[in-house]
Amino acid sequence: MSDGIGPYITDPGEFSVFRCDDLKTRLTQLLEKENKLSNLMDKASEGGGGTIIGVLTYRPEYELVVGEEKVLRRTAAEKKCELAPPASAASATAPNFQSDQIIH
Repeated sequence: MSDGIGPYITDPGEFSVFRCDDLKTRLTQLLEKENKLSNLMDKASEGGGGTIIGVLTYRPEYELVVGEEKVLRRTAAEKKCELAPPASAASATAPNFQSDQIIH
């Protein structure tokens, strides 16, 4: 799967003057926007022909947000800032407990 166009049209120096706290704040904003756009695309795909409308309407902005997040994370790594891992990495490393596995 491609990374999309977002990382290529986001200015790599956009976050160069940000401090770690600023990067964390901006990451939170980006993740909220990414989640909102993802939900809108999912909702649009529920109706007949909605997938096409969702892709045409929300996908370009979603790609920009994801690209900006990647550039932000790269900048944070260069500055040695600690950020929450990406959602896919967090869910892959999080323990998967079921109620019957909890020791009382």
